[in-house]
Amino acid sequence: MTGIAARYLYLARHGEASPDESKLTDNGRRQAVLLGERLQRSPLSAIHHGPLPRAEQTAQLICDQLDGVPLQLSELAGDYIPYMPRREELPSESADAMLTHLSRFPAEEREHGPELARAALAQFTEPVDGDEPRHELIVTHNFLIGWLVRAALDAPKWRWMGLNHANAALTVIRYAPGRPASVLFYNDTRHLPTELRWTGFPPDLHV
Repeated sequence: MTGIAARYLYLARHGEASPDESKLTDNGRRQAVLLGERLQRSPLSAIHHGPLPRAEQTAQLICDQLDGVPLQLSELAGDYIPYMPRREELPSESADAMLTHLSRFPAEEREHGPELARAALAQFTEPVDGDEPRHELIVTHNFLIGWLVRAALDAPKWRWMGLNHANAALTVIRYAPGRPASVLFYNDTRHLPTELRWTGFPPDLHV
């Protein structure tokens, strides 16, 4: 009889991208290689990645450091707005700034993103059928990582905002049978040298 096993979901933001976001910078390529080397000790069964070049290139460089882990393109791992909050959900002192920020994104990302985000939760979270734990990596973007971490912590839906993830940092969430989701670690950059750890953060957060 088939049992239910834990899922370990590894999340990585793509490496540093060029100003037009069409490719990785030299730093971004180095970040991806170093993340791949770190993941050599992890029993990954698949690498899912979004369709944009910066995510695809990062995933391929990670894959090149591993042995036989398949790459899987997924629209659900793309770059989109996962949830559009209502004004009354937001803290009154920051609601205007947050809604103004979201309004600057393309209408397609705002209108279709929530549907993709719901599908991402259905596909990538919760325990799995079988007797063996499953380990999967998603190479994606800041917003989806924030959305999945928010869901794991059962935080309000708008709270995907305000979570910043460094390029090529690593987050791992465990979904174990009969237990709430557990964020094992978040935004871990131990595999990166100091000069590569702060890309992806707004300049005012660099330390």
